[in-house]
Amino acid sequence: MQNPAIFPLFYLPPVSYFTLLKENNFEFDLEKFEHFPKQTYRNRATIASPNGSLDMVVPITKGSKLHTPYKDVKISYEDRWQRLHWLSMQTCYRSSAYFEFYEDGLAPFYEKKYDFLFDYNYDMLTWLFKQLKLNNLLKTTASYETDIAIDYRNVMTKKEIPTIQTKPYFQVFSDRNEFIPNLSIVDLLFNQGPQAKNYF
Repeated sequence: MQNPAIFPLFYLPPVSYFTLLKENNFEFDLEKFEHFPKQTYRNRATIASPNGSLDMVVPITKGSKLHTPYKDVKISYEDRWQRLHWLSMQTCYRSSAYFEFYEDGLAPFYEKKYDFLFDYNYDMLTWLFKQLKLNNLLKTTASYETDIAIDYRNVMTKKEIPTIQTKPYFQVFSDRNEFIPNLSIVDLLFNQGPQAKNYF
């Protein structure tokens, strides 16, 4: 039997992440032991704002350099980033069709303090899977493997997004901005609600 695909674990992953998961029949393991790479979606997400796309970055503690295993990377709370991220989402999506539908489930992630970025992202992805009615149990790697048939760990850096064809859907600021592809999955959820699962 072929080993499952290995995926990185992102913060509020972009829509194309779920498209790739579906292409792999949602059979995958999440990489836990890689050295933490900078400038990726592991600690950032992009949402729609009135002025176009807006990046939200989860700050990590100094010392979480390139050679720190992802599972050991700690979140920094020197700045009030949780309040800022939640305020940004409220401001940008309050008028969307389904924000209120998901608000109560998502809000606790901006109130509770997690020590480790991996745990924070894991719990959030678990919540996202539940909203998308995906019943898969999220599994993680047991060690860092190099001999992998399907390896997505080095794709989807902030600078380089795989060109996956994404269909336009209604976005909150469609009246002033062109369709922005590959935003965070929350953009799709807030705008499409329960229909989001049929998008991939």
